[in-house]
Amino acid sequence: MKEFRLDQLEAERMAHDGAYLRFLNERTMSAGLYALDAGQQDGQRPQRQDVVNFVLSGRASLTVGGETTTVARGSVVFVPAGVQARFHHITEDIRVMVVFSPPEG
Repeated sequence: MKEFRLDQLEAERMAHDGAYLRFLNERTMSAGLYALDAGQQDGQRPQRQDVVNFVLSGRASLTVGGETTTVARGSVVFVPAGVQARFHHITEDIRVMVVFSPPEG
């Protein structure tokens, strides 16, 4: 069993001065913690994997392909492989658990 605590993951992410921390990498999937502060720009590019974004905290708009929605704590958004997705109009620091399948390279 592998167990993770969000507070520990956030501390590790911050210690490495990055917006993204991959904390799980298995044969069929990987997962990470993605963080953007209010007003920050999201520089994501289309991913080669299917992605599930689970918003842990914060508030922002998320555009996937040509569709835009508002996301906040508890929002879950699927992004198919190859489709552009980006967070914008980030009004509250946002933390997102991101699950990739197949795993990131």
